[in-house]
Amino acid sequence: MTHALPWYVDIYNYLVASTYPMGASQVAKDKLASDAKYYVWDDPYLWGLCNDQVTSRCIPESEIKSVLHFYHSTSGGGHYGSMWTARKVFDYGLYWPAIVRDAYRFVSPTLFCKIFDVWGINFMGPFPIPCGHSYILLSVDYVSKWVEARATKINDARVVVDFLKSNIFCRFGVPKALISDQGSHFCNRAMAMLLEKYGVVHRVATVYHPQTNGQVGVSNREIKQLLQKMANPNRKD
Repeated sequence: MTHALPWYVDIYNYLVASTYPMGASQVAKDKLASDAKYYVWDDPYLWGLCNDQVTSRCIPESEIKSVLHFYHSTSGGGHYGSMWTARKVFDYGLYWPAIVRDAYRFVSPTLFCKIFDVWGINFMGPFPIPCGHSYILLSVDYVSKWVEARATKINDARVVVDFLKSNIFCRFGVPKALISDQGSHFCNRAMAMLLEKYGVVHRVATVYHPQTNGQVGVSNREIKQLLQKMANPNRKD
C-alpha cells in the first residue's frame, strides 16, 4: 500500500537535504528556495513561520479531515460556519495552504450542522410596559432559522432554564450546542448544571465576536419591527 506524499514534500527535501524536485526549472527552484525561508523542519514536524513570528504546524492531507472534524463537529467545535472553523484551526496553531477552501467544502455539504443541533438564545427588552411582560426570550435554530419566543416579566436564569426545558428540549430534542452572550442570565450555575446534565456545549459570544450569535440578532430586529407595527395605533397593515 502506497501513501500520497504531503503537500510540503519539496520544502522538506530542500530544508533537510538541499535538493530540488527532479526536472525543476530554474524559476521553480528559485521559488522553492524563497518559499522555504518561511518554514522550519523540527523532526517530526514542519513548521510554518507567520508574519508575527508565530509558528504553525503544517498538516499533511491525510490529517486534514480529522482536524476539520474536531474543530467543527465535536463538542469542542461548536458547529460553526466554514470561515469560523478555518479561523479556529489557524488560532490553534495548525496550517495547510488550502485551509479556507477545505473548511468550506467540509462544512457546506452538512449545512453547518443538522437541524435543531445548534440554537442561539438572547433576551429582548426591557420594553416600556407599566406592568406585565417586559422581556422577550428568543431562541433561533441555526439551520432552519426556526424561532421560539416567550414573553417574560423578568430576565433571570430560572426563566431561561424553564424555557429551554419546555420550549426547546421537550419539543425539538436536546441540541448539541447553545450560543448566547455573556449575560448573567445565561452564564450561571443553574444553566451550567442544566447543560452539563444533558451534554449541551455552551458557546459564549464575546464582545470581540458578536457575530457568533448573529442569527438571534437578525430575529431580534425582525420581531422588534413587527412589534412596532402592532403597537402603532395608526397602522394600516
